[in-house]
Amino acid sequence: MTSKSLWEILVPSHSNEGIEYQLEYHKEWDEKVRDISGGLTILRTAKGEWSNEEGRLFFDKMIPVRIYCSEPDIDRIIELTFSHYHQEAVLAYQVSTNVKLVHRKAQDLK
Repeated sequence: MTSKSLWEILVPSHSNEGIEYQLEYHKEWDEKVRDISGGLTILRTAKGEWSNEEGRLFFDKMIPVRIYCSEPDIDRIIELTFSHYHQEAVLAYQVSTNVKLVHRKAQDLK
């Protein structure tokens, strides 16, 4: 089994043309990520600033999303993000490899 880590990826709230993505459009991405990783945690919007290779400055509202998955899975999610949001760049980073995912036993849920 491939080891998993907690990753965070920054998802844009607006297109490069400044048009806000509708909630349903984000939900399509969410569903595809769940199919890859089994789940995701969507955090509050953050403001970002970055320059591309040509020196163009971008001001973006970004949505940090945390995902517990393997490195090959986050690579797939990065590619999905490129295509779904038509991005010039996608930033994802490993938050931790020291993650404990503990499931309660069925008899404890009664």
